[in-house]
Amino acid sequence: MNYLILSIILTIILKTYINLADRFNIIDKPNNRSSHSKNTIRGGGIIFPIAALIWFIWSGFHYPMFFAGLSLISLISFWDDISPLSARIRLTVQLTAIFLMFMELGIDLLPWWAWLIILILATGIINAFNFMDGINGITGGYSLSVLSGIWLVNNYQHQFIENEFIYLISISLVIFGFFNFRKKAICFAGDVGSVSIAFILTFILAKLILLTSNPLYILFFSLYGVDTISTIIYRLWKKENIFEAHRKHLYQLVSNELKISQLHVAFVYSTLQLLICAVTFLIIKNDNSGSTNWLFGICSLSLITIIFIGLRFNINKKVDKQKNLNTV
Repeated sequence: MNYLILSIILTIILKTYINLADRFNIIDKPNNRSSHSKNTIRGGGIIFPIAALIWFIWSGFHYPMFFAGLSLISLISFWDDISPLSARIRLTVQLTAIFLMFMELGIDLLPWWAWLIILILATGIINAFNFMDGINGITGGYSLSVLSGIWLVNNYQHQFIENEFIYLISISLVIFGFFNFRKKAICFAGDVGSVSIAFILTFILAKLILLTSNPLYILFFSLYGVDTISTIIYRLWKKENIFEAHRKHLYQLVSNELKISQLHVAFVYSTLQLLICAVTFLIIKNDNSGSTNWLFGICSLSLITIIFIGLRFNINKKVDKQKNLNTV
């Protein structure tokens, strides 16, 4: 596989899409819930499923059920980027795609209650990535961090998936980052990007967890997971409608309320998740008994949760104080 040629091809594809999207007005218009201030091309993340499709063809059509699910979920997400669909349609297609992923992984052999738990978890992860796609650079950077952790495991612990697949998806993320990881992004990932990359990463990580029977690898998604869950709990506590658009994720509060650069926030999230992935890899690799695994997992999630809650309430306290001063 010639990665230089493929990189050029993917760059041309994304640039062509950006030109077409501009022509056909596939844009994200800013509103009071947005973290951007100008019209920006939406759907640049279409390059992720395209990169996966290239690998699928090159590999001789490996993982056909997974790629059927990826195609289905990517198409409906792109449709939603162009013309918003009802939540019922999106959820129905997502569940169908996840079911196809399960068939590829052989999860159909598990008992029904395990099916239900994994279904809820997979749906939550995919939508968490979609919810967290709110500032420049965060989707691409965070996904690269997760893939880096997966690459470590794949090459120095358990060979469970083709490296070429990891490399090609990583290349697509880097190319997307060139257009997105900047002060004024040229394009956003859109639903097609955030949902498809979440679907891809969920498949790879689920494959790893099933192979090793070690759920601790879920820490590879820990920052997104804690931010999403803590935000939902906070909004429920404030009696808000959790299905309405908002800017209450911690990274949004840090960026919009504390006025810290979006790129700095995205870089911190990506770097911290990369560090967590690396430490998780080392803990699992050097602990055969498994007792340290669980202790590390519980302590890690507890510490991240405490930090997130502390930062959230501290920021909200400052915001409320500033609002009170402005009304005086």
